[in-house]
Parts: sequence; C-alpha cells; structure tokens
Amino acid sequence: MFTRSDRLAKPAIAIPGGVGWGIVLAIGAALISGLAIYLNAFAVKQLPDAAVYTTLKNAIAAFVLVAIALGLGAARDVRAIERRHWPAVFAVGVIGGSVPFILFFTGLAQASAPSAAFIQKTLFVWVALLAVPFLGERLGIASVIGLGILLVGQALVLPPDGIRWGMGETLILVATLFWAVETILVKRLLGSIPSSVMGALRMGIGLVVLVGYLALSGKLGVLAGLGATQWAWVLLTGVILAGYVGTWFAALQRAPASVVASVLVLGAVVTGALTAISKGAPPSPTIVGGYILMIAAAGIIAAWSVRAARLLSDSGPRQAAVNAESD
Repeated sequence: MFTRSDRLAKPAIAIPGGVGWGIVLAIGAALISGLAIYLNAFAVKQLPDAAVYTTLKNAIAAFVLVAIALGLGAARDVRAIERRHWPAVFAVGVIGGSVPFILFFTGLAQASAPSAAFIQKTLFVWVALLAVPFLGERLGIASVIGLGILLVGQALVLPPDGIRWGMGETLILVATLFWAVETILVKRLLGSIPSSVMGALRMGIGLVVLVGYLALSGKLGVLAGLGATQWAWVLLTGVILAGYVGTWFAALQRAPASVVASVLVLGAVVTGALTAISKGAPPSPTIVGGYILMIAAAGIIAAWSVRAARLLSDSGPRQAAVNAESD
C-alpha cells in the first residue's frame, strides 16, 4: 500500500522536525495521557453509559482537532491525499478512533485506574513487536535493554498478581491491541499526510462510527437526560483528548513508533502519582522504585534514538564525500 518513494509531509504546525522534538512531544503526550486516564476513571462513571460518554468526549476532541486543522490549511492537504491511502485512513478511524474507545471505556467502568493504566501502557510492547517487521525499525541493544527495564518497572508498580483480571481488563487489552495496529498504520500515513490532518481525520471518521453505534443501540436518547455536571466532564476530557491526539501524532511524525510508544509509558507514572495524591497515601518504596526504573528506561530509549538519528544524519555527508572522491 505504501512505498519508500512517498513524499514526506512537512509538519503543518510550527514545531521543528527531528527525533529530538518528536521525543519532547511524546513526553507531552505521556503527561496528558496520565492525566486523562486518571480523570476518565471518574468521568466515565458520571454518565449512565460508557459508549455515550466516549462518543460525546470524542465529539469534542474531533471538533477541536478539525478546527485547528482547518486553520492550518487542512482542506488543501485532504485534497492532496492519494486515493490509495484512503482505505488506511478509514481503517485508522475505525480501529483507532472509534471501536477501541468503546472497548476501553466500557472496561474502564469496571476496572481500576491503575490497572487500566498498566494494561494500556503495555502498548509499547505490541508497537515494538509490530514496528520491526512492518516499519523496518531497528531495535539496538540499548533499546532492547530499555524495553526490558520498562517491563520490570511496570511489574514493580503493579505486579501481575496485583491485577484482578476480569471482563474490564480484557476489554482494555483488546483496545490496546487495536491501538498498537493503528500506531503502525498512522506512522506509515504520516509519511504523506500532516499530523494535524491525520488527527482530525482519525477523530472525525471515528465519531461517525460512534454515533452510528449509538443510533443502532438505541442510546441516542440518553443525551437528552444529561445534566450540567455531566456535560462539564465531557467537555474537560474531550479537550484533553484533543491535546493528547495532537501531540501523539506530531510525535509519531518525527520519531520512531517504538520510541514514541515507549515514552508514553511515563503516563502511568502520572496516573499513579495523581491516584496516590487523591488517596492521601504515598506509594510504597517498591512502587517508587518501579517509577524510577520506568523513567530511566524511557530516558535510555530516547537517548539511544537521538544518538542513532544523529549518526544516521552524519553518515549522509560522509558517504557523499566518499562517493565524490571515487568519481
């Protein structure tokens, strides 16, 4: 579906390119994600149905992202999308912007916030496994070590025997697998579509699917009974979701998918810290140690990625000079 000759899209927003900036954006996405999961655990329980909450929240995010994209010239960029790319764009809207949200928030209504954060943050494992064969990404020794440390850190924060596995956790895992596949598709599409446009299309197409689901399930009538407090939760989490999607896609356009997904694990640290603060009880030394390992691992992976990109960039001029001397 995609070839190496696809032109690289220039970022539609005034943020420099390069792996370093991609990692900075990924850190921003991780901070937003950690806050979002913490707040969503409360917000989803304020509405009578998880699918209704998901649809309304995604609608807010879609409107925000579409407005931003239009302001950045999205109409021109959408017309420039090649016909062969549209099936993948629609697939992103379905397996990324709609179905997994229903699965995730239905599961979140049944699972705890820390459990949800742990399972969703295993995204980096699935993305790394898929990025090697489908994106041609190379995992160096430092990166593999970093991935291993991330797993150890997560196991310390929430040991496997500390997760009470049930239907909620299963739904969250399935949603995470969908998002892993979506990440691979998005990374390929971002080679020719600006991240702002891709984010708007993802949420816009996903919104159509979600509204259709509510209509078929007879849940549209629930909207009429929502109160001011419920709408406030929807508005807050919808704006946060828009910020997450925007920074996440911008990061993917600049840095390897496996690196971005690994840095996103830091969101679990944010969720855990907010949970501890709300409960008024500091985390145990073991959990703190897990957080430290996760932060260190993300740092190792990020540093390796920046160094690899710099070496690759430096090798270009050197190779050109060698070729010139041999002519």
